[in-house]
Amino acid sequence: MDFEIKHLPAGLHFVATPIGNARDITLRALDTLASADVLAAEDTRTLRRLMDMHGVPLGTRKMIAYHDQNGAKARPKLLALMAEGKSVAYASEAGTPLVADPGFVLSREALALGYFVTSAPGPSAMIAALTIAGLPSDRFLFAGFPPSTGGARKTFFKEFGPVQATLGFYESPNRIYKTLTELCELYGAQRKVAICREITKRFEEVISGTLGELCESLKDRNFKGEIVLLVARAEAVEASEEDLEAALDAALAEMSVKDAAATVAQALGMPKRQVYQTALERSKALKDE
Repeated sequence: MDFEIKHLPAGLHFVATPIGNARDITLRALDTLASADVLAAEDTRTLRRLMDMHGVPLGTRKMIAYHDQNGAKARPKLLALMAEGKSVAYASEAGTPLVADPGFVLSREALALGYFVTSAPGPSAMIAALTIAGLPSDRFLFAGFPPSTGGARKTFFKEFGPVQATLGFYESPNRIYKTLTELCELYGAQRKVAICREITKRFEEVISGTLGELCESLKDRNFKGEIVLLVARAEAVEASEEDLEAALDAALAEMSVKDAAATVAQALGMPKRQVYQTALERSKALKDE
């Protein structure tokens, strides 16, 4: 594949790399990898293989490992190189740096020191999953990897349940069925989901359905490979007049009319103006009792 040796400005150049198919590399990414004074990578072996596949020579340039375990030690070296006027290209093992991958602290410190920071954008498993899952993509929330322990997982999932957006999680194949059963209990069996597995690779697969359906059909399935789990937003539930009044009465006992109306409108998914008018009426009625 063609690439061009360019003069890169001193600073930090993030490079998105393929999440599976090695041909999913941009020309700008190759230009950056070919031109940077210094190369840094979450996994130097993976980056070397990628460069070899596309004929990008390393030459005499340095390649420095930078990941979560050695960040405190490696980061000052990379920042010092930028201070010397060097261009540093950083690539995570797969996908876009900072998206469930290392790079945030490096980016933050480089910006704090006034260094140039840019990105050669490209593959992201989350974005790729949204395009093939068939779930609404007009609004989404990327939640990353769920915690591994039970109590923290339940708190984590409960926090995102009411969000009016498609939820995106990265999950391991060993825990995906456990996650489905937990979400079925917390979100309800009718919530729509999609498991996107091995995206861009030979055995790419999308399994869609409700949480209840997938919990039943996949209970004996042994999963392999990288997984993105997408969960549709909660279906809007039309509140009855009795539900609205009960919620307002409870809120008015602790809040002003304005705050109670705003809180209840958000909780029930109702227009603020309609709820505020009812709140005024309920407030007056409660005072008259």
